[in-house]
Amino acid sequence: MLRRFVIAALFLVAVSAAIAQSLPEMRMTPSEIGASPLDSNQIGSSGVPGVHTKVIFGDPSQVGFYTILLFVPAHTTIQAHSHRDNRMATVVSGEWHFGYGNHFDATSLKTLPPGSVYSEPGGDNHFARTDAEPVIVEVSGYGPTDTRYFEAKNDPKMRENN
Repeated sequence: MLRRFVIAALFLVAVSAAIAQSLPEMRMTPSEIGASPLDSNQIGSSGVPGVHTKVIFGDPSQVGFYTILLFVPAHTTIQAHSHRDNRMATVVSGEWHFGYGNHFDATSLKTLPPGSVYSEPGGDNHFARTDAEPVIVEVSGYGPTDTRYFEAKNDPKMRENN
């Protein structure tokens, strides 16, 4: 009897885990992505004012796979920061200027046009900038995620509290 109970319990746990990560059907054209409603969601982002995210799948604040769309306005600079999880990203629209290192360095930026992919290794600092046009980036990782600025003075949350 106990053996059947344990097997049934394990089966229910496995089914629950599979259901929790079920991928919904979704199709979005670039224009539909660009027309996504603006909100103040910052989960998984740099926290810079004007930057926001739209959660496409999962919950970046919880354990599990997630995908977000990152919306970055024109003329935005994001200082060096890291995230605890490994992330992969694809530039959906706009020209994204992206670099790795502990301090923002314009000479280290690589211009990534739409269709470009890049990684954000967990714990490694990176920085970015937009020029005259806004940028949309799709970012996927395995949460929970966070944002840690290399220099606390660059953290937008710290500036809000002062």
